[in-house]
Amino acid sequence: MDNSFFTYLEQLELMAFFSGYPLLYAVIIAIGKNKQEKRSFKNRLVSLLPLSYAMVGTLFLGLQLKKLYPDYTIENINHSMQQPWLITWGLLSLLFWIPALGKKPVLSLIHSLVFFFFLLRDLFLQSFQSSHDKNVVRNDMKIYSDSLLLNGGVFILIVLFSYLFSRQKNR
Repeated sequence: MDNSFFTYLEQLELMAFFSGYPLLYAVIIAIGKNKQEKRSFKNRLVSLLPLSYAMVGTLFLGLQLKKLYPDYTIENINHSMQQPWLITWGLLSLLFWIPALGKKPVLSLIHSLVFFFFLLRDLFLQSFQSSHDKNVVRNDMKIYSDSLLLNGGVFILIVLFSYLFSRQKNR
């Protein structure tokens, strides 16, 4: 059987985890960037963006490990991955747990734009090619909205834990 279907499913998985982040980033930057107030809650939101992105990457790693269970051999990993470079790129989001990378939220945006490109590509193809399947864009929009919910939910959890941790630390 041709692997293009499985490649497409793998691409949808990656989009489900990472493609909604650029919109979340834009909203938080619009809300939070204020140069006058260095210690404001809104500026703290911006600094939590890479942690949120790293948590989404951790969830993606969990999905990949679940898919590979119980055989974690190199042979099985090579056999089950259709797009190893994209999966590796997605797993690089785990590097945003490192504080040095976490201090630069724009790097997480640049990282996620690779996956956002797939959505833009399909929208472009739908607009300018009559032979392009309409179901592809419908699937992309469903996946994109799920990605927005996932990224937004994870961001809210990170903000809550950060708030609780800072309150506990101040006691």
